[in-house]
Amino acid sequence: MRFDEHFLQMALPDAILVEKNFPESISFSVDTRSLQKGDIFIALQGSQIDGHAFIAAALEQGAAGVFLDSAKKQILETIKPALLKKKLIVVVPDTLSAITKMAAVWRSQFAYPVIAITGSVGKTSTKEVIANILETNGTKFIASQGNQNTKIGLSINIMRMRPEHQVAIFELGINKRGEMAQLVNILRPTTGVITYIGHSHMEGLGSLTDIAQEKRDIFKYFQHDSIGIINGDQAILANVGYTHPVIRFGSKTINQIQARKIHVGNNHVTFVLKLYKDKIPVTLKNTNVGRVFNSLAAAAVAYILGISKDRIVQGLQKPVIVTGRFEMRPMVRGKGSIINDCYNASPESMKAALLALEHVDTDAQKVAVLGDMLELGVNSPFWHRQLGRFLRKVPSLKKVVLVGDMVKWTKKTVPLGVAVEQVTTWQDAVKRLEEIAQSDSVILVKGSRGMRLDNLVEHFAPKPKETVRQA
Repeated sequence: MRFDEHFLQMALPDAILVEKNFPESISFSVDTRSLQKGDIFIALQGSQIDGHAFIAAALEQGAAGVFLDSAKKQILETIKPALLKKKLIVVVPDTLSAITKMAAVWRSQFAYPVIAITGSVGKTSTKEVIANILETNGTKFIASQGNQNTKIGLSINIMRMRPEHQVAIFELGINKRGEMAQLVNILRPTTGVITYIGHSHMEGLGSLTDIAQEKRDIFKYFQHDSIGIINGDQAILANVGYTHPVIRFGSKTINQIQARKIHVGNNHVTFVLKLYKDKIPVTLKNTNVGRVFNSLAAAAVAYILGISKDRIVQGLQKPVIVTGRFEMRPMVRGKGSIINDCYNASPESMKAALLALEHVDTDAQKVAVLGDMLELGVNSPFWHRQLGRFLRKVPSLKKVVLVGDMVKWTKKTVPLGVAVEQVTTWQDAVKRLEEIAQSDSVILVKGSRGMRLDNLVEHFAPKPKETVRQA
C-alpha cells in the first residue's frame, strides 16, 4: 500500500485534497521545532497552542505538505502561493482524528509481529533493550522514537512502518482511564508487555487495581495466537485469568523467565538469566537493578520471536542509554557527573534511582536533587514522607536538595546526618548547586517532568549530540 490518493480516500473519505503532490517517502510531524525537511505537518489544535498558526512556518522549513482542519481552511488564503506549490495540502474535519485513522489503516497492511510495551516504569528502557537484541540478530525492525507513546506519537510512528521491516516495537503510555483501549485499537499488537504496575498517574487512573486493569487493556484486541508478557512477581498481574497465552518474568521461581543471583558491584549488575530450562550469566553496565527486569521482559519478547539465546544475551549486555533514565553525564559546569533521571518520578522509580546511586562506586560526594512527584492524588503527602524515610537506605548520600512544594513532607522525614534544604524552582536549585558542583560530585537529579529539572541537568551537563538508531 502506497501513501497516495487511493489510500487517503480509503482512510479519510471526508478529506479534501487542495494540492495533490504526494512525496515519495512519508514522515509526519506535529511540531515545527523538530520538523525535518520533507515531513508532512499535521496542524493540531492543542489546549494552549494551535498548530494551525505554524502552517506557514512549517512550509518555509521545507515541509512536504500539511493537514489542517476544515474550520481553519481560510488560513491557506494568508499563505504565499509559492509556499503551497508542489505540496500535499489536505483539509479534514479533524486533524487528530485523521492521523489516528490513517495510522489504523496503515497498520492493517502489515502481518509481521507488532510488540506493544506498557507499564508504570521501564517502557522506554525495555523497548531499547529489545531493539539492541534485534540489532544484534540482524533483524530489520522499527522502534518508536524516544518516548512518543501517546495517541499522537503512536500514530506518527505507525506511519513509519514499511514492508521491509520484520518486527515493530511501540511503547504505550496512559494517564487517564480508557486511553489504553484507544491506543491498542489503533495499533492491534500481536504481543503485549506489561513491565510493572506502580503508583503513577493516580489522579487520572485511580488505585493500583485500577491502574493494573487499565494496563491489561493492552491485551484487549488479542487474537488466538497473541501472547502477553507480564511481571510475574506482581500478584496484581500474575493472579489474573487470561484468555490468551501468558509468559511471566521476574525473580520468583514460578516465572518462566527469571533473574537469579542478582548482584550489584563495580558499577555493574550481574545475574543469571533462566530462560525456561537454560541458565546463562549476564552482566549489565549499570547499577540500576530495574534494568534487570527490563532485560527479562526483553528476553521474553526475543524468545517469542525465535532469537537464539546467545544473541539474546549479546543484545542484553549492550549498553542502553536513554535520555532521562539514569543517564550518566559528565559535568561541564562543575566537577564529576550528573545522573539524569528526571524523565518522570513515582515512589517506585524514586526508590530504584536512589538505590542505584547507593551502588555507584565512587570517591566523589553523592548529592541528590529530588523534585515533587506529581499526580499522586490525595496520598501525595504520604508518599513524599515515605521518600524521606527511604533515604535511610542510602547511607552514602550526604546532601539532598528538594525542589517544589510537596517535598516539604519529605524534608520532615530525612534522616539525621543528611544535609537537606528545600527550594521552590529548578532555577533556585541551580544556585544551590553552583558551589557543590565545584567539588568532585555525583549528583542524581530526579523528579516529575512538571518540575522541569531537565533544565538543571542541561545547565551543568549539556546533552551530547544525539545519535539516531538506524534500523
